[in-house]
Amino acid sequence: MASVVVTIYYILFALSFIYCMYFAVTGLFGFKNYHKSMFGRHKPKYKFGIVIPGRNEEKVIGALIKSLQKQRYPASLYEIFVVPNNCTDNTEEVAREAGATIIHCDVLVKQKGDALEDTFKKLVKREDLDAFVIFDADNLVHPDFLARMNDALCEGAEVAQCFRDAKNMGDNWLTGSYTLFYFIQNFFFNRARMNFSGSAAINGTGFMVKKNVVEKGFHTVTLTEDSEFTGQCALRGIQVAFVEEAITYDEHPQSFWASWKQRKRWTSGTLSCLKVYGGKLLKNFLKTGNIACFDMFMMYVAPIVTVLGLLLTIVLIIFNVVGVELFDFFSYLYASGLLFFVVFYILNVAMNIFVVKYNRKSAKNIITGILFFSLFIATWIPINIICLFKKTESWEQIKHDRSDVDLDSLVN
Repeated sequence: MASVVVTIYYILFALSFIYCMYFAVTGLFGFKNYHKSMFGRHKPKYKFGIVIPGRNEEKVIGALIKSLQKQRYPASLYEIFVVPNNCTDNTEEVAREAGATIIHCDVLVKQKGDALEDTFKKLVKREDLDAFVIFDADNLVHPDFLARMNDALCEGAEVAQCFRDAKNMGDNWLTGSYTLFYFIQNFFFNRARMNFSGSAAINGTGFMVKKNVVEKGFHTVTLTEDSEFTGQCALRGIQVAFVEEAITYDEHPQSFWASWKQRKRWTSGTLSCLKVYGGKLLKNFLKTGNIACFDMFMMYVAPIVTVLGLLLTIVLIIFNVVGVELFDFFSYLYASGLLFFVVFYILNVAMNIFVVKYNRKSAKNIITGILFFSLFIATWIPINIICLFKKTESWEQIKHDRSDVDLDSLVN
């Protein structure tokens, strides 16, 4: 019986190790063509419809619209649309006064994907629009954002993800950790994929989609419409480009409880995507070799792998207590005791400092995030465990109120 348990341990450990090594090795491609722009410069050509779904965002939506009106891109080549839904405040009035066009939803909106689907059905009828850019109401936008997305379109991109920066990274350790989370994803996933002809991941806001893509239909059923749409693009053979110089500044949750609810929604949506698309993605990869399908399958199983890693650690502790001898790399590291965790933490801090410096930020403005990012990731473990047994079924609003941030102070 003991030998069977040990064999199962080795099999699960091998799968977990291969999973981690896959992202570690592919992430190294982020260093290729270091600091080199991925797209050339092109003259303004495409007209954008900027879509902003908003639910009770009166405190921040005016600042977003103001930042969009400062784009260094011809005003005749973009139009701002705000889609208020389930509002009990003055989001619509503030947006209209700021100069946006209001679009009302004709369907019941339970999640962001519903608002986008209804809006796209209306806007694809506009012959003058070439592409759409989606923002969250709490964003601020770099003045060159549309110019850089135009560059991507001119070079053949149909779907693109921007660089997600933060407008409140220095508020506390939590907002700093969120900032690092996206910096790491930007460099070690999105940039890396662009460097070996893979596909970046859409992550919530600041993404662009060409009109011909949504003309064929946009429909999502999970709470994470961004990740779901990325999976759909992979299945359709559409590469998601990463436009590193198109920057949006996001407001991250300042309270742990708000972060907890948000990340529960993300994990629940990821598990739903695994259920709906996991088999299709794996089958498509085995049939066509499309690396984007494999990437999305691997991302969708992340919550399960995280929980598996915790279980393996617990089993390893039990094995050490009862005297079961193991012969694998992790066991030897764990046997070193506290030293293993200290080394792992130091490497994590070093990675955090690297991505901060790469993005030309001051480490002192995000020092608590750098030091406590490991804790932020660790708190995802209980979230993943909970969501395996009880998923979040509805979208809950995250409060945004940082309207005091000056865009000029954020732009490098």
